[in-house]
Amino acid sequence: MNFNTEKPIYLQIVDVIADRILSGDLKGGDRIPSVREYGADIGVNPNTMMRSYEKLTADGIIYNKRGIGYFVADDARDTVLASQRTDFIEKEVPAIKQRMQLLGLDSSIFN
Repeated sequence: MNFNTEKPIYLQIVDVIADRILSGDLKGGDRIPSVREYGADIGVNPNTMMRSYEKLTADGIIYNKRGIGYFVADDARDTVLASQRTDFIEKEVPAIKQRMQLLGLDSSIFN
């Protein structure tokens, strides 16, 4: 996995897992690799992977069955979708609107 330096690695891993859920590659009830397995697969320290899993768990996207492993929550897709829509509207849309204004563009370019 190629990481960029502008965002913490654990958050980039969270984004990858969220994208896999949105794409349907991971579905509710699917088991995901253990912290050590996933870390070894992508070349990341287990502590970094644990931070990713802790964030995903806190956000209600995955859950841990003690002694069995981590699983995708049944409503994970809805949770990820709602969160990413909010982030897009609050963070990316204002930047796009500002850039459009600077370039003298209006919404008619979308028709």
